[in-house]
Amino acid sequence: MDTCGFYVTGTDTGIGKSVVSAALLHALRARGLRAVGMKPVASGCERIDGHWRNEDALLLQTASDPRPDYADVNPCALPQPLAPEIALREAGVELELETIQAAHARLAAMADVVVVEGVGGWAAPLSAQLDQLDLVRALRLPVVMVVGLRLGCINHARLTADAILASGARLDGWVANGIDPSMARADENFEILLHRLPVPCWGRLPHARQPDPASLSAAIRLPR
Repeated sequence: MDTCGFYVTGTDTGIGKSVVSAALLHALRARGLRAVGMKPVASGCERIDGHWRNEDALLLQTASDPRPDYADVNPCALPQPLAPEIALREAGVELELETIQAAHARLAAMADVVVVEGVGGWAAPLSAQLDQLDLVRALRLPVVMVVGLRLGCINHARLTADAILASGARLDGWVANGIDPSMARADENFEILLHRLPVPCWGRLPHARQPDPASLSAAIRLPR
């Protein structure tokens, strides 16, 4: 791989970006790379030992090797499980791009690859002033898109891919995630996506009631 990382976005919220990001970390580590995860902005945290902690950010921290400090994995931890712009307002917090850049630089210094997970779908804003595109540009990262396999995913995936490319960001690939075990014609939908999306598929993760990123990483096919 010719980059020091990538930005994982999705077609919507709740489509398994964190599980896919953690699986990507395990796949990178299986290649002998030092890979660490980052969730710059996370809303929905619980108080653990006097600090706000987010479940998805902890998943990425656990999947990382070497193990980074939580404060660098998730520099902006917001208590309320709301859209980040609203959660920031509720917490009375300002999101500072420079803080995220500094945390990312520390992670990049300790690893070969940094996997940065975004929030919700691609068009979900980070704050009243910042979109995810601003972060992608600031960190100079290509994008990997997670597609949750469920009814409507073809439309959502094509719209998201078009929006990413229209913004000027680089879209390197996509990963299918089997989030709906009862989806009708899932294989056929997947085949349509393979032919319609303009970038390679990096893998298709099967549905798992209790997903284990280490096991699921076997379904990831990273580019050379």
